[in-house]
Amino acid sequence: MKNRHGQFRAAMAFLAPNFAGFLLFTAGPVIFSLGASFTNSNLQQTVPLRFNGVSNLKELLADQSFWLYFVNTLYMMLGMPFAIFGALWLAVMLNRKIRGLGAYRTLLYLPSFASGVALMILWKSLYNPDFGPINEALRHSLALLHLHADSPQWLQSTHSLAALDVEKVGIAPKQFGIGARDALILMGVWTAIGGNNMLLYLAALTNVPEELLEAAQLDGASPSRCFWSVTWPQLAPTTFFILVMSIIGGLQGGFEQARIMTSGGPAGTTTTLAYYIYSLAFEQFRIGYASAVAWVLFAFVFVATLINWRFGNRAANEI
Repeated sequence: MKNRHGQFRAAMAFLAPNFAGFLLFTAGPVIFSLGASFTNSNLQQTVPLRFNGVSNLKELLADQSFWLYFVNTLYMMLGMPFAIFGALWLAVMLNRKIRGLGAYRTLLYLPSFASGVALMILWKSLYNPDFGPINEALRHSLALLHLHADSPQWLQSTHSLAALDVEKVGIAPKQFGIGARDALILMGVWTAIGGNNMLLYLAALTNVPEELLEAAQLDGASPSRCFWSVTWPQLAPTTFFILVMSIIGGLQGGFEQARIMTSGGPAGTTTTLAYYIYSLAFEQFRIGYASAVAWVLFAFVFVATLINWRFGNRAANEI
């Protein structure tokens, strides 16, 4: 018995630093933000601190900026299906027996090791409307086709589809282009395709029973039929996990892109709820209201996760 108590005390001593860090840096801020969401807490201390109940929630529901930024957050998630499909496609390609397979896998995963800040600074330069490589490539490509076009403004455009005039002899001018939100979506898809989702799919593909594929091939199934009838059902649990984590990440994301690349502009079109919380708390010093927004965002994430778990998990099990 004494030996057991000694082992317990030793275990608690080893766990104490991690537990203290959890209380100080995780649980503590969460509890503080919950309490602050029911107050008028303001770092500028212009008014006395007081409990105001659900006043922050009422203000939030009537706040047009909140709903605009909520729509922005959902809009930024439109690239999620393309990122998931791209990760799956890459994993299928990298699951084949080809020469230099290890090098291909390393090169495709390599951007994931780079700092997110560094990647965003790089993409900000790529999107530069005056001397960015993307616009230079577009200008040269259009010149080869004898087309004339104004350079896309990318991160400076307030529209989802920015106007881009293209003229050619005998053809009426056309309008097409891309906006700041779309530019961030493209960058996000590029970043996510060769990242952790690709590794998860690659690991799942290696666990697909070979005997099932061989049986399907003996029955005359084509490669595409083998994939959709044999491989895809085996990937359902992995797809469900990736989908849930992508939705959670999408609802909580957008802060780094807005902070580094656009400062939430132009005209707030790239401001997400995460960046809005930062702006309220550390630029406007409205800690109480920012905490209320954070807890509403938590509610959105929680509900989305429950819906996915209820219906997505059932669909995955049926497959």
